[in-house]
Amino acid sequence: MYKNCDFIQNINDELWLTEKEGENLTLSYRLKEIIYEENSPIQHILIVDSYDFGRMLVLDGIVQTTEKDGFVYNEMICHIPLSLHPNAKNVLIIGGGDCGVLKELSKYPSLNEIHMVEIDKSVVEASLKYLKGVSGGKIDKKVTLFFEDGIKFIQDKKGYYDVIIIDSSDPLGQAEALFEKDFYKSVYEALKPDGIMSCQSESPIYYSDVLKNSYDSIKELFPLVKLYSATIPTYPGSFWTFTIGSKKYNTVARDDFSLDTKYVNKNIINTCFNNAEFIENLINS
Repeated sequence: MYKNCDFIQNINDELWLTEKEGENLTLSYRLKEIIYEENSPIQHILIVDSYDFGRMLVLDGIVQTTEKDGFVYNEMICHIPLSLHPNAKNVLIIGGGDCGVLKELSKYPSLNEIHMVEIDKSVVEASLKYLKGVSGGKIDKKVTLFFEDGIKFIQDKKGYYDVIIIDSSDPLGQAEALFEKDFYKSVYEALKPDGIMSCQSESPIYYSDVLKNSYDSIKELFPLVKLYSATIPTYPGSFWTFTIGSKKYNTVARDDFSLDTKYVNKNIINTCFNNAEFIENLINS
Protein backbone atom coordinates (compact mmCIF):
# COMPACT_ATOMS: atom_id res chain seq x y z
CA MET A 1 0.00 0.00 0.00
CA TYR A 2 2.75 2.46 0.97
CA LYS A 3 5.39 1.34 -1.51
CA ASN A 4 5.27 4.70 -3.31
CA CYS A 5 6.46 6.79 -0.36
CA ASP A 6 9.73 6.56 1.54
CA PHE A 7 8.33 8.49 4.53
CA ILE A 8 6.32 5.47 5.74
CA GLN A 9 8.36 2.73 7.40
CA ASN A 10 7.54 -0.58 9.01
CA ILE A 11 9.70 -0.75 12.14
CA ASN A 12 9.36 -3.82 14.38
CA ASP A 13 5.90 -4.45 12.92
CA GLU A 14 4.85 -0.86 13.64
CA LEU A 15 4.02 1.71 10.99
CA TRP A 16 5.68 5.11 11.35
CA LEU A 17 5.23 8.30 9.33
CA THR A 18 8.31 10.53 9.36
CA GLU A 19 7.83 14.13 8.26
CA LYS A 20 10.92 16.15 7.38
CA GLU A 21 10.97 19.86 8.22
CA GLY A 22 13.88 21.49 6.47
CA GLU A 23 17.36 20.08 7.01
CA ASN A 24 17.43 19.87 10.80
CA LEU A 25 14.11 18.55 12.05
CA THR A 26 11.96 15.45 11.62
CA LEU A 27 8.67 14.53 13.25
CA SER A 28 7.51 10.92 13.53
CA TYR A 29 4.00 9.61 14.13
CA ARG A 30 3.09 6.00 14.98
CA LEU A 31 0.25 4.84 12.80
CA LYS A 32 -2.57 2.38 13.22
CA GLU A 33 -3.06 1.89 9.49
CA ILE A 34 -2.90 3.35 6.01
CA ILE A 35 -6.43 4.35 5.04
CA TYR A 36 -5.86 5.62 1.50
CA GLU A 37 -3.00 6.24 -0.91
CA GLU A 38 -2.92 7.73 -4.41
CA ASN A 39 -0.48 9.31 -6.78
CA SER A 40 -2.61 12.00 -8.41
CA PRO A 41 -1.31 13.97 -11.43
CA ILE A 42 -0.42 16.73 -8.93
CA GLN A 43 1.00 15.01 -5.85
CA HIS A 44 1.19 11.97 -3.60
CA ILE A 45 -1.92 11.73 -1.39
CA LEU A 46 -2.01 9.74 1.82
CA ILE A 47 -4.64 9.43 4.53
CA VAL A 48 -3.50 7.55 7.62
CA ASP A 49 -4.91 6.79 11.03
CA SER A 50 -2.48 7.77 13.79
CA TYR A 51 -2.50 6.90 17.48
CA ASP A 52 -2.29 10.45 18.82
CA PHE A 53 -3.94 12.64 16.16
CA GLY A 54 -6.54 10.40 14.54
CA ARG A 55 -6.80 10.46 10.78
CA MET A 56 -4.31 12.68 8.97
CA LEU A 57 -4.03 14.06 5.45
CA VAL A 58 -0.46 13.86 4.15
CA LEU A 59 0.57 15.43 0.83
CA ASP A 60 4.02 14.64 -0.56
CA GLY A 61 5.11 13.55 2.91
CA ILE A 62 3.90 16.70 4.72
CA VAL A 63 1.05 16.56 7.25
CA GLN A 64 -1.66 19.01 6.17
CA THR A 65 -4.37 18.47 8.77
CA THR A 66 -5.56 16.00 11.38
CA GLU A 67 -8.80 15.08 13.08
CA LYS A 68 -7.31 16.01 16.46
CA ASP A 69 -6.17 19.59 15.86
CA GLY A 70 -7.21 20.59 12.34
CA PHE A 71 -10.20 22.53 13.67
CA VAL A 72 -7.89 25.16 15.18
CA TYR A 73 -6.44 26.14 11.82
CA ASN A 74 -9.74 25.94 9.93
CA GLU A 75 -11.67 28.02 12.46
CA MET A 76 -8.99 30.69 12.78
CA ILE A 77 -8.44 31.26 9.07
CA CYS A 78 -12.21 31.38 8.49
CA HIS A 79 -14.06 32.95 11.42
CA ILE A 80 -11.66 35.81 12.12
CA PRO A 81 -12.04 37.54 8.72
CA LEU A 82 -15.79 36.80 8.73
CA SER A 83 -15.99 38.54 12.12
CA LEU A 84 -14.42 41.69 10.69
CA HIS A 85 -16.67 41.93 7.63
CA PRO A 86 -20.17 43.15 8.61
CA ASN A 87 -22.10 41.76 5.65
CA ALA A 88 -20.18 39.12 3.69
CA LYS A 89 -22.25 37.33 1.06
CA ASN A 90 -19.79 35.88 -1.46
CA VAL A 91 -16.71 34.03 -0.22
CA LEU A 92 -13.89 32.27 -2.08
CA ILE A 93 -11.51 29.63 -0.76
CA ILE A 94 -8.29 29.18 -2.71
CA GLY A 95 -6.91 25.73 -1.92
CA GLY A 96 -8.58 24.05 1.00
CA GLY A 97 -8.71 20.55 -0.47
CA ASP A 98 -9.37 18.88 2.89
CA CYS A 99 -12.68 20.84 2.97
CA GLY A 100 -12.20 21.90 6.60
CA VAL A 101 -12.57 25.62 5.85
CA LEU A 102 -15.51 24.79 3.61
CA LYS A 103 -17.21 23.08 6.53
CA GLU A 104 -16.71 26.16 8.72
CA LEU A 105 -18.07 28.56 6.08
CA SER A 106 -21.15 26.39 5.68
CA LYS A 107 -22.12 27.35 9.23
CA TYR A 108 -23.04 30.88 8.05
CA PRO A 109 -26.67 31.09 6.89
CA SER A 110 -26.01 34.71 5.84
CA LEU A 111 -23.68 33.66 3.01
CA ASN A 112 -25.22 33.47 -0.44
CA GLU A 113 -22.37 31.89 -2.35
CA ILE A 114 -19.27 29.91 -1.41
CA HIS A 115 -16.70 29.11 -4.11
CA MET A 116 -13.71 26.85 -3.62
CA VAL A 117 -10.99 26.53 -6.24
CA GLU A 118 -8.64 23.58 -5.65
CA ILE A 119 -6.13 22.34 -8.17
CA ASP A 120 -6.31 18.67 -7.14
CA LYS A 121 -9.76 17.07 -7.30
CA SER A 122 -8.39 13.85 -5.84
CA VAL A 123 -7.61 15.53 -2.50
CA VAL A 124 -11.19 16.76 -2.18
CA GLU A 125 -12.66 13.37 -3.07
CA ALA A 126 -10.39 11.52 -0.65
CA SER A 127 -11.05 13.98 2.18
CA LEU A 128 -14.82 13.83 1.79
CA LYS A 129 -14.74 10.03 1.84
CA TYR A 130 -11.97 9.17 4.30
CA LEU A 131 -11.41 12.31 6.40
CA LYS A 132 -14.93 13.17 7.53
CA GLY A 133 -13.71 14.34 10.94
CA VAL A 134 -12.20 17.34 9.11
CA SER A 135 -14.32 17.69 5.97
CA GLY A 136 -17.71 16.80 7.39
CA GLY A 137 -18.17 14.37 4.52
CA LYS A 138 -20.55 16.51 2.47
CA ILE A 139 -20.81 19.70 0.41
CA ASP A 140 -23.32 22.43 1.28
CA LYS A 141 -25.79 23.42 -1.45
CA LYS A 142 -24.36 26.97 -1.48
CA VAL A 143 -20.94 25.65 -2.50
CA THR A 144 -19.53 25.54 -6.03
CA LEU A 145 -16.27 23.66 -6.55
CA PHE A 146 -13.74 24.56 -9.25
CA PHE A 147 -10.87 22.20 -9.95
CA GLU A 148 -8.28 24.43 -11.55
CA ASP A 149 -5.36 26.74 -10.83
CA GLY A 150 -6.48 29.31 -8.25
CA ILE A 151 -3.99 31.89 -9.51
CA LYS A 152 -5.55 31.91 -12.97
CA PHE A 153 -9.08 31.58 -11.59
CA ILE A 154 -9.15 34.86 -9.67
CA GLN A 155 -7.76 36.87 -12.58
CA ASP A 156 -11.24 36.70 -14.14
CA LYS A 157 -13.10 37.65 -10.93
CA LYS A 158 -12.50 41.39 -10.62
CA GLY A 159 -14.39 42.94 -7.69
CA TYR A 160 -16.51 39.84 -7.09
CA TYR A 161 -15.86 38.58 -3.55
CA ASP A 162 -16.45 39.98 -0.08
CA VAL A 163 -13.93 37.63 1.52
CA ILE A 164 -11.14 35.49 0.05
CA ILE A 165 -9.49 32.82 2.20
CA ILE A 166 -6.15 31.49 0.96
CA ASP A 167 -5.86 28.01 2.47
CA SER A 168 -2.55 27.02 0.93
CA SER A 169 0.04 24.43 1.81
CA ASP A 170 3.64 25.40 2.57
CA PRO A 171 5.43 27.53 -0.08
CA LEU A 172 6.90 24.60 -1.98
CA GLY A 173 6.43 23.64 -5.62
CA GLN A 174 3.20 24.97 -7.14
CA ALA A 175 2.11 26.48 -3.80
CA GLU A 176 5.13 28.81 -3.75
CA ALA A 177 3.37 31.26 -6.06
CA LEU A 178 0.56 31.64 -3.50
CA PHE A 179 2.96 33.60 -1.27
CA GLU A 180 4.11 36.11 -3.88
CA LYS A 181 3.08 39.74 -4.27
CA ASP A 182 1.70 39.28 -7.80
CA PHE A 183 -0.77 36.72 -6.47
CA TYR A 184 -1.82 38.94 -3.57
CA LYS A 185 -2.40 41.73 -6.10
CA SER A 186 -4.81 39.48 -8.01
CA VAL A 187 -6.55 38.69 -4.73
CA TYR A 188 -6.88 42.41 -4.00
CA GLU A 189 -8.42 43.01 -7.41
CA ALA A 190 -10.87 40.10 -7.01
CA LEU A 191 -12.27 41.64 -3.82
CA LYS A 192 -15.06 44.19 -3.63
CA PRO A 193 -14.19 47.76 -2.49
CA ASP A 194 -14.71 46.71 1.15
CA GLY A 195 -13.30 43.19 0.78
CA ILE A 196 -11.09 41.21 3.15
CA MET A 197 -8.56 38.44 2.55
CA SER A 198 -6.99 36.02 5.00
CA CYS A 199 -4.11 33.60 4.54
CA GLN A 200 -1.88 31.35 6.56
CA SER A 201 1.51 32.99 6.96
CA GLU A 202 3.59 30.17 8.45
CA SER A 203 5.48 29.76 11.71
CA PRO A 204 7.17 32.79 13.29
CA ILE A 205 9.77 30.41 14.73
CA TYR A 206 10.72 28.21 11.77
CA TYR A 207 9.65 30.31 8.79
CA SER A 208 9.94 33.91 9.95
CA ASP A 209 11.29 34.95 6.55
CA VAL A 210 8.17 33.65 4.80
CA LEU A 211 5.96 35.36 7.37
CA LYS A 212 7.78 38.66 6.95
CA ASN A 213 7.72 38.54 3.16
CA SER A 214 4.01 37.68 3.05
CA TYR A 215 3.10 40.37 5.55
CA ASP A 216 5.13 43.04 3.75
CA SER A 217 3.65 42.12 0.36
CA ILE A 218 0.10 42.31 1.68
CA LYS A 219 0.86 45.58 3.47
CA GLU A 220 1.99 47.15 0.19
CA LEU A 221 -1.41 46.38 -1.35
CA PHE A 222 -3.97 46.70 1.44
CA PRO A 223 -4.50 49.82 3.59
CA LEU A 224 -5.23 47.68 6.65
CA VAL A 225 -3.19 44.61 7.65
CA LYS A 226 -3.52 42.52 10.79
CA LEU A 227 -1.60 39.45 11.94
CA TYR A 228 -2.76 36.88 14.48
CA SER A 229 -1.71 33.43 15.65
CA ALA A 230 -2.80 30.13 17.16
CA THR A 231 -1.26 26.98 18.59
CA ILE A 232 -1.50 23.94 16.29
CA PRO A 233 0.43 20.93 17.68
CA THR A 234 1.10 19.14 14.38
CA TYR A 235 2.57 22.23 12.69
CA PRO A 236 6.30 23.04 13.08
CA GLY A 237 6.90 24.66 16.44
CA SER A 238 3.15 24.42 17.23
CA PHE A 239 2.91 28.19 16.69
CA TRP A 240 1.23 29.40 13.50
CA THR A 241 0.28 32.80 12.09
CA PHE A 242 -2.41 34.19 9.83
CA THR A 243 -2.52 37.52 8.02
CA ILE A 244 -5.54 39.63 7.10
CA GLY A 245 -5.55 42.27 4.40
CA SER A 246 -8.57 44.55 4.49
CA LYS A 247 -9.68 47.37 2.20
CA LYS A 248 -11.94 48.99 4.77
CA TYR A 249 -12.67 47.13 8.01
CA ASN A 250 -10.21 47.09 10.89
CA THR A 251 -12.29 46.15 13.92
CA VAL A 252 -14.59 43.31 14.90
CA ALA A 253 -18.00 43.91 13.35
CA ARG A 254 -19.82 41.00 14.97
CA ASP A 255 -19.93 40.74 18.74
CA ASP A 256 -22.61 38.05 18.73
CA PHE A 257 -20.48 35.08 17.67
CA SER A 258 -22.35 31.91 18.60
CA LEU A 259 -21.49 29.32 15.96
CA ASP A 260 -20.82 25.69 16.87
CA THR A 261 -17.02 25.75 17.16
CA LYS A 262 -14.29 24.04 19.17
CA TYR A 263 -11.69 26.81 19.33
CA VAL A 264 -12.95 30.22 18.21
CA ASN A 265 -15.26 32.16 20.54
CA LYS A 266 -15.91 35.81 21.38
CA ASN A 267 -12.83 36.05 23.55
CA ILE A 268 -10.53 34.59 20.87
CA ILE A 269 -11.93 36.97 18.25
CA ASN A 270 -11.40 40.02 20.46
CA THR A 271 -7.88 39.14 21.64
CA CYS A 272 -6.19 37.19 18.84
CA PHE A 273 -4.55 40.29 17.35
CA ASN A 274 -2.51 40.84 20.52
CA ASN A 275 0.79 39.50 19.26
CA ALA A 276 3.92 38.53 21.15
CA GLU A 277 6.61 41.20 21.24
CA PHE A 278 9.04 39.31 18.99
CA ILE A 279 6.33 38.98 16.32
CA GLU A 280 5.53 42.69 16.52
CA ASN A 281 9.22 43.44 16.17
CA LEU A 282 9.45 41.14 13.16
CA ILE A 283 6.54 42.56 11.19
CA ASN A 284 7.45 46.16 12.01
CA SER A 285 11.13 45.86 11.15
